[in-house]
Amino acid sequence: RYSDFVVHEIGKDGRVSHLDDFSVPVDDEDPSEETFTVLSDEDKQRLEELQLLKNKETSVAIEVIEDTKEKRTVIHQAVKSLFPGLETKTEDRDGKKYIIAYHVAGKKALANPRKHSWPKSRGSYCHFVLYKENKDTMDAINVLSKFLRVKPNIFSYMGTKDKRAITVQEIAVLRITAQRLAHLNKCLMNFKLGNFSYKNHPLKLGELQGNHFTVVLRNITGTDDQIEQAMHSLREIGFINYYGMQRFGTTAVPTYQIGRAILQNNWNEVMDLILKPRPGAEKGYLVKCREEWAKTKDPAAALKKLPVKRCVEGQLLRGLLKYGMKNIISAFGIIPRNNRLMYIHSYQSYVWNNMVSKRIEEYGLRAVPGDLTLKGATAVHIEEGDVDNYTIHDVVMPLPGFDVIYPKHKIGEAYKEMLVADSLDINNMRHKIRDYSLSGAYRKIIIRPQNVNWEVVAYDDPRIPLFTTDLDKLEGKPLPVLPTDGKFRALKMEFSLPPSTYATMAIREVLKMDTSIKNQTQLNTTWLR
Repeated sequence: RYSDFVVHEIGKDGRVSHLDDFSVPVDDEDPSEETFTVLSDEDKQRLEELQLLKNKETSVAIEVIEDTKEKRTVIHQAVKSLFPGLETKTEDRDGKKYIIAYHVAGKKALANPRKHSWPKSRGSYCHFVLYKENKDTMDAINVLSKFLRVKPNIFSYMGTKDKRAITVQEIAVLRITAQRLAHLNKCLMNFKLGNFSYKNHPLKLGELQGNHFTVVLRNITGTDDQIEQAMHSLREIGFINYYGMQRFGTTAVPTYQIGRAILQNNWNEVMDLILKPRPGAEKGYLVKCREEWAKTKDPAAALKKLPVKRCVEGQLLRGLLKYGMKNIISAFGIIPRNNRLMYIHSYQSYVWNNMVSKRIEEYGLRAVPGDLTLKGATAVHIEEGDVDNYTIHDVVMPLPGFDVIYPKHKIGEAYKEMLVADSLDINNMRHKIRDYSLSGAYRKIIIRPQNVNWEVVAYDDPRIPLFTTDLDKLEGKPLPVLPTDGKFRALKMEFSLPPSTYATMAIREVLKMDTSIKNQTQLNTTWLR
């Protein structure tokens, strides 16, 4: 159950993010609460169409019911603050007062709507805590930006969090008031926003210290001794810092294969891997789109089969339609940069996982001469003479790139061989398209989680949650009452991990079990039978 996997971000000051306050910082400059409720949904619809020039009308008239000066002021305020780029004036028609909304000086004004008067004294960025259920961070931001009618790129965050989970993280957004954000709590499912504050800076990817995980493993069969042993081992020894299976995608075409084709500069293969028919469960319209593509190689015909154009397939087909089949590179460039880079990062991760398995198989869990370790941010080789000053916890291994060095033992050669087998040259990881050049990085091979705690609890009903979330606490829900001798046993565990370290891999170590998507899906279906 996604509610059995809870993630709290740990900020750069070491504080764990929690959603525990819905209050809005009050500011004399804020419009009154009424501005959000004074316009009917129908008015808002008409105003949005006017604002986005979606219909031929040049103005929208709103009848003022129960006319007072105050009421008119509130309507003027509401239109201007919720629909930047529109101006308003009051008119009498047949003895009734109407407020007329219209565009400021034609189309030009929309491109640069007068910035809402943003007080000088207030930080330009509203920071808030986002609590989300069963949505990934990018999706969540797309939904928020749709409701706020803004571009998604005014949001910033320190890390993307798992989809199949309940996660709590900090987000910053440029010049949107806490009041407007708080208003979204009324209309959004699966999200809550709170803990608002104004600051002068956005957030940057990777600025976090890590994440704190609370995980419930249900229906366990091991003895208490086995559990103690596994959890002690996790705390004292740690686990291999593999990239989790989710890094390689959940479909029949692993993302690292597409990444490899990009690095090989084999663009026909990239196109083919993304668009060709593939085994496994997919939405019906995607299957039809792929069949059409295989048959006709006609981007327009394949696009017709797609009701949703926002998926990677749709974006690539749009690109091919725009730039033609001879220019796949530009067509592929239509896919958002983060998604494009995800493919090549996935290939790096695939190499890293393989090399680490080889390294541990070959030399075990101790530091050996020729291993790499970090001095500050620089990697150095461990020399024969001081190998005793190091343990496996000091050892790092490189993600392949043009700016890293490799171990001096057998594994250094193994990297070269693996890349040669993929028709790549380890000494030339620069790509003629600068975006696809890989500089590489270093990653610890063993991670010891911090703050490890666990307990075994009994339960009868698999649908009853075994702990309270931030939202439960805010809503005053009581702790679940658990039977003393339930039919099933569950292991509740919590631990903290550094950024880009996968909780799924820590859990795999505790369970000694396969975490691939295929295996996990089968587990789920057998357990539910």
